[in-house]
Amino acid sequence: MTEMTQDKVIIDGVSKTFTGKERQVIALAEASFTVKPSEFVTILGPSGCGKSTILKIVAGLEEPTSGRVLLDGREITGPGSDRGMVFQTYTLFPWLTVRENIEFGLDVAGKSKQERTEVSDHYIEKIGLRGFETFFPRDLSGGMKQRVAIARALANDPEVLLMDEPFGALDAQTRTVMQELLLSVWDESHKTILFVTHDVDEAVFLGDTIYVMTARPGKIKAKINVELPNERTFDLKLTDDFIRIKKEVMGLIREEAWKAANTNT
Repeated sequence: MTEMTQDKVIIDGVSKTFTGKERQVIALAEASFTVKPSEFVTILGPSGCGKSTILKIVAGLEEPTSGRVLLDGREITGPGSDRGMVFQTYTLFPWLTVRENIEFGLDVAGKSKQERTEVSDHYIEKIGLRGFETFFPRDLSGGMKQRVAIARALANDPEVLLMDEPFGALDAQTRTVMQELLLSVWDESHKTILFVTHDVDEAVFLGDTIYVMTARPGKIKAKINVELPNERTFDLKLTDDFIRIKKEVMGLIREEAWKAANTNT
C-alpha cells in the first residue's frame, strides 16, 4: 500500500530486539524520524545504540521487530536497487579491477558494455579515480578503496545512499578530503543520504540535519537543523557557527556516552 507523503524516508516507531543464546538485547526502541528528498542526514550516538541497525533496516538487510520503514510511501520489506549502501569495511571484490567493481551492479542488471563504460567513466572522473581503472583493491590505499565503494554504489543510481561510518578507518587528512569529495558528489547528484558516524565534526560538516540517538535501547534524543552554508570547505570548521553547533551536539552525545558506559544492560 502506498501512502501519500512528502518525506523520502519515514522511520516509524522502529524497534529491534536481537535474541542470543543467553539473553535478548533491545537495540532500538520505537525510533522515529523522517528524511526529506535530497536531504543529507547524519546520525550520531554512543556505541551500541543501534545506528548501524537502523541503516540495515532501511537497506532491507534486517527486519524490524516492530514498526516500519517507508520509502516514497511504500513499506520496505527487503533489499532493493533503490537503495545503495557503503560500509566502513572495504567491501570490494578483490578479483575485480576498479572499473569492474564500479560496473558490477550494472553488469548484473544487464546493461550494455557502452552503458557500463559511460557510467563508470563518469564516476571514475568525479571520484578522482582516473589512472587507477585497472588496479585491483590490493593495490589501493584505504581512501582509494572507499572512493571505489562510493562510486560503485552511485553507479547503480539508487534513490537513497546509506553510509555506515565509511570514513571511520581513514587517517584525519584523508578523512577530510573524502568528506569534501562526498559533498561535491552529493551536490551534483542530489541523492538522499543517511550517514552514520561517531565523529561530531563530521556530522556537523556533512549534515543538513543531525539526529542524536540515546544510549541503548536507541531512540531519537534530538533533532538538530544545521544552519550552515551549502558550500562547505575545511575553513567552515573554524567558524563560530560551526563551533556553536558542535558544542550543542557534543553536550547531547556526552550525556548518552556516560549512560552507555555505566550500564550493563
